[in-house]
Amino acid sequence: MKSLVLAEKPSVARELARVLGCNQTHKSYLEGNQYIVTWALGHLIELKMPEHYDNKYKTWNLEDLPIIPPKMGLQVIKQTSHQYRAIESLAKRNDIKECIIATDAGREGELVARWILEKMNWKKPIKRLWISSQTDRAIKEGFKQLKPGKQYDDLYHSAVCRAEADWLIGLNVTRALTTKYKDPLSAGRVQTPTLSMVLEREEQIQKFVPKEYWTLKAEIGPFKADWEKNNEKRMFEKEAAEKIEQKVNGVQAVIEKIERKKKSEPQPLPYDLTELQRDANKRFGFSAKKTSTVLQRLYEQYKLVTYPRTDSRFLTTDMEATMADRLEGMLGGYKDEVRPLLGNKGKVLAKRVFNNEKVTDHHAIIPTEERLHLSDLDNDERKLYDLIARRFLALFYPAYEFETIDTIMKAAGETFTARETVVIAPGFKTVLSKEDVPASTQAVQKLTQGQSFTVKNPSLQQKWTEPPLRFSEADILGQMEKFGLGTPATRAEIIERLVESEVVDRQNGRFHPTKKGKQLIDLVNDELKSPELTAKWERELELISKGKGDAKAFSQKIRRQTEQLVAEVKISDKSYRAHNLTGSKCPECDAFLKERNTKDGKILVCSNLECSYRKRKDPKLSNRRCPQCHKKMEMHDGKAGLYFQCRRCNVVEKAEEKKKAVNKREERKLVQQYTKNESFGNSLGDLLKQAMNKEE
Repeated sequence: MKSLVLAEKPSVARELARVLGCNQTHKSYLEGNQYIVTWALGHLIELKMPEHYDNKYKTWNLEDLPIIPPKMGLQVIKQTSHQYRAIESLAKRNDIKECIIATDAGREGELVARWILEKMNWKKPIKRLWISSQTDRAIKEGFKQLKPGKQYDDLYHSAVCRAEADWLIGLNVTRALTTKYKDPLSAGRVQTPTLSMVLEREEQIQKFVPKEYWTLKAEIGPFKADWEKNNEKRMFEKEAAEKIEQKVNGVQAVIEKIERKKKSEPQPLPYDLTELQRDANKRFGFSAKKTSTVLQRLYEQYKLVTYPRTDSRFLTTDMEATMADRLEGMLGGYKDEVRPLLGNKGKVLAKRVFNNEKVTDHHAIIPTEERLHLSDLDNDERKLYDLIARRFLALFYPAYEFETIDTIMKAAGETFTARETVVIAPGFKTVLSKEDVPASTQAVQKLTQGQSFTVKNPSLQQKWTEPPLRFSEADILGQMEKFGLGTPATRAEIIERLVESEVVDRQNGRFHPTKKGKQLIDLVNDELKSPELTAKWERELELISKGKGDAKAFSQKIRRQTEQLVAEVKISDKSYRAHNLTGSKCPECDAFLKERNTKDGKILVCSNLECSYRKRKDPKLSNRRCPQCHKKMEMHDGKAGLYFQCRRCNVVEKAEEKKKAVNKREERKLVQQYTKNESFGNSLGDLLKQAMNKEE
């Protein structure tokens, strides 16, 4: 008898099969003496869409809402149904004794596998592989310590509750807004409060009134000192500031107080996903989505880091014994930093990092014991690995010790202050990036109380108060984490969804609300704008996952909320005007055309939701370069087929016939397309896009 191993992706399945000795390769699975390894393509099963409950729901009508099925049904995703049928066929084999779930070890991974098993009406035993890295050692140890499937039933129930709640509220409110205001308007419990935060910041900026102020600096002995009064260094009256400048010039300043404080900064904890995304955005300008993508390669392809989608920054106590092996694996890129640590047998000095109570499904992101070959990594992969590696190395170095010296001086009745920092022991700062290592200054080391110096070159600086900055990606991630919006695994997708739906613009790394976004926030229910709803949901879902919550009660409450939210939209007397309407009319129905920005350029679409007219406004630019001016050439589809044209040089080239794509390429596309989109849960985000296809 054999075990059927169900992985989440083909790439992971191949690695599991290699370690398990499954050498017989088939189209949709790999087989060995003990195991048959097969895979999903992200979600293969989804919640049924409205039209599967009743044909009338194919047409979006406000009168039909809310759509609340008494029992949510499951269906096979059409585009990947071939893989589901392959798994179903394997499940029926007489030599299969059990299923080992080997999808991602988290809430969504559990849902991927359980829905497949539920759809197949699986009755045989279920076991669970729960590992935090993809190394050979981790896989082998994981299969030696398989968990009973029942141990994760509560996690599954939590995942189902989350998926059904997002379907009920996201789909119903989106349909209600779209049909009432005749424009694709998407709302949800996570994306809407996130958008609301961007709008609130914009409102603060627009209301801000700059105020002029002055600061005063002067040379006093060995340093430049700042004028200060009642902990305030700004002066808002120019005349008063000028009088102080004149008063102190050339007089004696006496040191009234020198306060020395020795301080210690503990080693930073390793990264969770959100903190890593924030740092990568600050350091390298990476979007949260890009960080997730690069990190997934480091985890899955190179096996150099542990499970990415974690919300913990701690490690379990049993991991202490693995530290030396992890350090040895890093020698290929960090010899100077690692070798001194190996002499001490990889002893961790930041003992507080080992805390079982603060580790949820997964521990912090740290390097694995896999041998590091930096030359295998591209530039982005190196940058991200370096952040993780140096944060990990910091655990083995002492705390950073320093002394602050605050000097207070009096000159003609005015107070001047200076602060300097003396590094006593750089500790862990030596292994962080150079920008993290503080500069040590010792100008005031030998000064004593009562000494006096002449005030020289006092100078006023005119400044203006500044409004708060618009949110960067790091800022938004921090706010989402603070208010419990989404999970580490979903936040990047939510941010990208806001950009794709044109409710925010990403400009120079900062987020600006669009006219559409401003109107949408005005139209959407107050309850959905507040992060409190989502935070409350996440707390309840967490309790359900731990067996302390009531899944049925949660589902009933969501149904009541759905009815209330849709009713509010129906009775609203607010108005909306599409932000992108043009003066041109549709040649098919005479409605006004709207201009849309897409990755391929601008297009014109009909504002009538029942009309499918669309037209490219600007020719699509190809990656083919003009042989004369080397600019990108336009793509055109003429009578003789596809051709390329350079308007500038009037060069025309005919396109070559493309060979039919091979199955592996199609499979890679499907993996990318159907690896979970968690912005709405299951694949609701994709399905909404399909329903409004002409707008996308």
